[in-house]
Amino acid sequence: MTSGVLDDVRVLEIGQGISSCFCGKLFADLGAEVIKVEPPDAGDELRAHGPFPGDVPHPERSGLFLYLNTSKLGVTLDMASPTGRGILRQLLGSADVLVENYPPGALASWGLDTPALLDTFPRLVVTSVTPYGQSGPWRDYRGYDINVAAVSGVAAGIGSPDREPLALPLAQTEYQGAIAGAVATLFALFARDMTGRGQHVDVSSADVMATLHVAHSKLPPVLYRDARHARTGHRDPEMPYPQTTLQCKDGYMCLGAPQIQQWARFTQAIGNPDWVQNPRYRKRRDMAQEYPDEVDALLAPWLMAHTKEEIFALCREHHVPFAPIRTMDEVASDPHLAERGFFVAAEHPAAGTLTYPGAPYKLSAAGWAIRRPAPLHGEHNEEVYCNRLGYSRDDLCALRRAGVV
Repeated sequence: MTSGVLDDVRVLEIGQGISSCFCGKLFADLGAEVIKVEPPDAGDELRAHGPFPGDVPHPERSGLFLYLNTSKLGVTLDMASPTGRGILRQLLGSADVLVENYPPGALASWGLDTPALLDTFPRLVVTSVTPYGQSGPWRDYRGYDINVAAVSGVAAGIGSPDREPLALPLAQTEYQGAIAGAVATLFALFARDMTGRGQHVDVSSADVMATLHVAHSKLPPVLYRDARHARTGHRDPEMPYPQTTLQCKDGYMCLGAPQIQQWARFTQAIGNPDWVQNPRYRKRRDMAQEYPDEVDALLAPWLMAHTKEEIFALCREHHVPFAPIRTMDEVASDPHLAERGFFVAAEHPAAGTLTYPGAPYKLSAAGWAIRRPAPLHGEHNEEVYCNRLGYSRDDLCALRRAGVV
């Protein structure tokens, strides 16, 4: 089995949904031993989410669950029961990290509040990824991806200016919260190496998404100039024309030319049309802010006569940073991603061989790998409870009959 940079790290993952799963996956695929704990009855709620092979729902064949839980061991445990809580404490005895995404206060209601855990297990890092964090007036509100996109202000900037705001696609707030949780957990592990003590990592997905405003320069004008950011739809009027998305023969192209030389090379590449010589189309900021639809209409005939790949090839040849908007089918067959080995096939006992997205990075020494497929529901109960914690098979059968595992 491929060695990883986190081979010596042990993670216990509890929770439901994307954020805890993806946070745990980031550790597992880099070599950490991640034990995923699921309820004994139906398991993680993601088992009921598609896509499913052949569109036939099956708890062991959810594409989302299979992707998010590669490289993990899987056990079942009723943490709400006193016996289950006792077993969880046994598992924590050898863990470096506990990852969870339950609503604030849920663990405390089970007698597993974070201060008590850190007293009992002083080297443990407890990572909580929730919509609004462990403090503040909204801490006890339930929230989902659409709520976080809305309250963090991200949705306010998405969509056409004459239409309602839009949410981010594909649960991005949960994935971004999970990434922040994984990075902060690594920082906490580094700190533990120096101090000998773990700590609580409190991640608010709303905080994470609000931070991305700063990175994208949307929030500073509000903070510093009292400006109000408005949705701009398919174009950015703050940039010189073109910074827009326009239709072509078989789809859409993103047109962006921050440098005047790039715009000049593009207009020359398309035959230096007569309108380019018009002084009205020399001031690119005026074009972007005052009459962009007019310039879009001038480009439209040439764009609609060419395919995405034809335009993309021409722009690469002339060093113009335009890009095609690719469909998911096109991404899956992209030769650049294929050359980098981005997509990885893995065989699962119930779902068969499926292709998964890989890691968006390469480590030259010990790195990323899918070490095993996502676990079947309770697949590693015997390995973990009997071989590691010392329970007998009769004990395990009794725990199953009692609904604890």
